[in-house]
Amino acid sequence: MQTETTDPQRMEQVLRDAVRQIADDGDLGRFLDWSRTQIPAALDVESDLMDGEAQRLGAMLGLAIWNATPRAEHDWRPPPLATPRDDDPCFCGSGLSYRDCCEPLGPLPDLPIELIWDLLIDELPDEPVQDALRRRAVPETLLAKVAERWLERERPGRAAALLEPLFRGDLAALDSRYEPALDILCDALDALDHWKKKQAFLLRVTDEGSRELKAVAWQRFTMMFMDDGELDYADEAFEQALRHGPDNPSTALLEITLLAARHDDERARSRAQFWCHRLRRAGGAEPGLIAFLEEAMVDPQEALVWSHSAAMDPKLLTLCQWVRSCSTQPPVSYQVEPLDDPMQAGAGIQLSLFPDDNETPAGQGSVPSGAAAALLPTTELRQVEREWHRIFPASKPYSTQLSALDDGGVWETDDWLRFLAAQPVAANSLDILDDLATALYEHPESSLPWVAHTLLGPLYARAIAILDRTLAAHDLSCLPWSAERNRPALRLLFRAYLHEAEAGRDQAAAALIERLLMLNPQDNHGARAELMNHYLRAHSDQQALELARRFPNDVLADLAYGEVLALYRLGQQEHAARALSRAVHRLPRIPRFLLRKRIKRPALDHTGFTPGAEDQAWLYREAMRDVWEAEPGLLNWMKKRLTA
Repeated sequence: MQTETTDPQRMEQVLRDAVRQIADDGDLGRFLDWSRTQIPAALDVESDLMDGEAQRLGAMLGLAIWNATPRAEHDWRPPPLATPRDDDPCFCGSGLSYRDCCEPLGPLPDLPIELIWDLLIDELPDEPVQDALRRRAVPETLLAKVAERWLERERPGRAAALLEPLFRGDLAALDSRYEPALDILCDALDALDHWKKKQAFLLRVTDEGSRELKAVAWQRFTMMFMDDGELDYADEAFEQALRHGPDNPSTALLEITLLAARHDDERARSRAQFWCHRLRRAGGAEPGLIAFLEEAMVDPQEALVWSHSAAMDPKLLTLCQWVRSCSTQPPVSYQVEPLDDPMQAGAGIQLSLFPDDNETPAGQGSVPSGAAAALLPTTELRQVEREWHRIFPASKPYSTQLSALDDGGVWETDDWLRFLAAQPVAANSLDILDDLATALYEHPESSLPWVAHTLLGPLYARAIAILDRTLAAHDLSCLPWSAERNRPALRLLFRAYLHEAEAGRDQAAAALIERLLMLNPQDNHGARAELMNHYLRAHSDQQALELARRFPNDVLADLAYGEVLALYRLGQQEHAARALSRAVHRLPRIPRFLLRKRIKRPALDHTGFTPGAEDQAWLYREAMRDVWEAEPGLLNWMKKRLTA
């Protein structure tokens, strides 16, 4: 017995095959012969009908399709056949008269012209489609389908020119059938880089459009704000989309996407459950959307990866499968080489952010009590890594940077992916995991939170598991950056911190920085600044003070002025005043940027800042002024101290 879900699919395929037959051949006799046999077989009804009934059904449906299919020789209008007279042979081919055969069954069914055109557009070459457009034969609601074909063939100008006239009139008169046209027009304007024109168009739709089109326009604005990282604006746009299209299935996908971008997985799971129940009750939802929501109820980030898989770089998906397979392998322990030279171990040396500046004092950082060492992979891993570096095209990042010096077109080749598939042991190499993290850092799609969740999260977890096992096996507490073999592990640990911070998991991020500072007290990455700010936001003032004392005379504003804030909160105002004097001596521009309610932003350099300059002062203001302002009396106290 057939299910309700398969019957419509079979009927759609019958219609598509019939329209293709008419478009390719166009001979009525041959088409009816085809209809009598192929349509019943495709619908799988032959066994359920008496002799001759299946043939009659096929002929009737075939003629109904013939009568609704536009033909070029009829100016793209359907050429319907006249109903046979009573004594004429029946069109079903039974040999009986029409009166004694199919006439009692009633007239042929009328098929909507839009339904046939929807299928016919897929079958016609460009030239007949152009002819039909010139004759205005294609229904307006299906122009989006033609425009989508042109857009896929990289003709966005032609697509936009076809669709723009649809929206020049009364937008309130355009119902949900015009939603695809709005989406395709926006995609065409994106391809043309006409972002101002697209924005003006969408704003007009939100003002003048029908309820259905307003919902789609606000959905587009939500995605635009998400792409720009403006999540607060995205929330506001989504609320408008939901208000105008509360039952629009696209709203469900959009809400899960927005919540995933905020890393609010718990609420995303809850809303996925809500939408799943709602759309099932309403009926008509696509099975693919229901399947997505069911998966999102378990893991929304994972669900988004696979829902976007058709549009994603296939190499990312291949790497995702490999990363997932790594979880089946237990982490290994590295060998270590002890470091006896205190300079090589980095003990007692604080990172200076003023290279070659002998006037900048460098205080004493804390010295770890345990042994310092360099990580040493096993003989097998060293061999695999040598082979890897012959294949992998990208270089290592310079120093503490995260981008490769030369990416070598990593994502233009898949040799290294085949290498990974052939060498499962590569999952135990911190060096190789470091290269993979660098490659993903360069890939634009890895900035999507659901891609980062599926790829980067497990990759960092793997690296940390290897590091845990190694440290436990050798009772180590220090892996200095100065030992080059430690850099892949330390860089991965720093990347893991960034991953947690970007996901809003502040406690986990802070724990990773604490561990990074324990292993590399010299803090080449400057992560101590973020840890200080975390402590102060969490009112962990004693921990903030202890961190500041590990880096006396620090040139990072976060440490120098964070010490002042911690001492003030702890009620040690005299010590706070002395700390303020030292901080102002080193970084005199910071107070002005903290005290003023409004101040002009200086020129910024995306590669970093100049210690002691206005760009550093601005960045510290942006990061921490709200904390200073929230502390009662602190800014007034600072102002009096500076003017005394």
